[in-house]
Amino acid sequence: MKAVLVTSPTKILRGKITLPASKSLSNRLLLIRALSGDHFPIHNLSDADDTLLLQDLIDAIQNHQDISRLMEIDTKNAGTVMRFLTAYLATRPGKWMLTGSDRMKQRPIGVLVEALTNLGATIDYLSKIGYPPILIKGNLLSGKEVTIDAGISSQFSTALLLIAPYLPEGLIIHHKGTVVSIPYIRMTTQLMQYYGARPKHGKTCIKVPPGLYTSRDFQVEADWSAAAFWYEAAVFAQEVDLELNGLFQNSLQGDAILPVIYQNFGIHTEFHNTGVRLTRVRKKPEGFYFDFTNYPDIAPSVITTCALLGIRCRFEGLRSLRIKETDRLRALKNELDKIRPDIIVSAPSEVFPSLEFQSAKPFVPPDQTFETYGDHRMAMTFGMLALKSGSVRIMNPDVVMKSYPGYWKHMQELGFVIH
Repeated sequence: MKAVLVTSPTKILRGKITLPASKSLSNRLLLIRALSGDHFPIHNLSDADDTLLLQDLIDAIQNHQDISRLMEIDTKNAGTVMRFLTAYLATRPGKWMLTGSDRMKQRPIGVLVEALTNLGATIDYLSKIGYPPILIKGNLLSGKEVTIDAGISSQFSTALLLIAPYLPEGLIIHHKGTVVSIPYIRMTTQLMQYYGARPKHGKTCIKVPPGLYTSRDFQVEADWSAAAFWYEAAVFAQEVDLELNGLFQNSLQGDAILPVIYQNFGIHTEFHNTGVRLTRVRKKPEGFYFDFTNYPDIAPSVITTCALLGIRCRFEGLRSLRIKETDRLRALKNELDKIRPDIIVSAPSEVFPSLEFQSAKPFVPPDQTFETYGDHRMAMTFGMLALKSGSVRIMNPDVVMKSYPGYWKHMQELGFVIH
């Protein structure tokens, strides 16, 4: 398996980079555009593999003329693509077989399939019940109200919300349980509003009347989730003066909470016209607690930051980490054990896992190897540890293409050496 050796000769983080466009925004915009039937311009569309894949698959679906012929669609390891297309194809005449990578076949889809079936969709499992691959026979959906478990993935709600205006009677989505990743759901409804839909948030439900998406240009902002790795790096570096272009304070993205989190670790965020500037004051808290229920994508960076600071910490809201590109909770435990053997994963149930560690001095030996488990966020999180040890070895480095293709190039531009 391919690996890279990442070294930081100076352990200084100084310079300027432009972060990639938001994958989350881009993928929602692509589905809204597909539903609208009008190819309106999307400026600064993400060049991440997941977005390019979704764009290609939507083009292929729309060019598929013979609705009597089964079309096989491979979503690879892109969870958003699988879930968004499941809802989209349920409304589109034709016979569609949705499949993906081996890992994708282990990621649950049952909550979404059940909701769509209750709305009149025809969907069959081709292997294990509740998981891809699935066979969809697209047709006009007739239901107008569903109840879903909102504690597994916000993408199930998002997939339903995006198609909701195109249902004959609109849709009311009732959420049961603790809703995870609420900022991602609000991102979806705000985009829907921008394009003319009228979603309305209730206490435990969202109502969407029938309607059509209008045609409007959109400028995609930079990805706050990608900024998490640079905030982590800012804590580890000996000196910091870093500008991240494309980030804005009034963002649609929930992960714009990063400046609030990292001020606990002495990172000062200065907003300006083109992005943010990160500097640092010496600050190390005695302990830290955080609930990642609404912010799962930044969990690897924040948890790893705290592990390297050697402070006492407890993290909750980790349930959705188990169904990402890998079981991120297990992956973090396995890899952080190499530098912090006191980490405890407490899981009295699959629903409420937590992770904690006590105050202890971590040690990252030079050239320590970190596995990535086919997960882009693992690779980028552990790559920054070169600022602490001088060098780290990262396995399967190409996984960053999923969300941040320019990650290794940006590291080189800021003084890291990639072998």
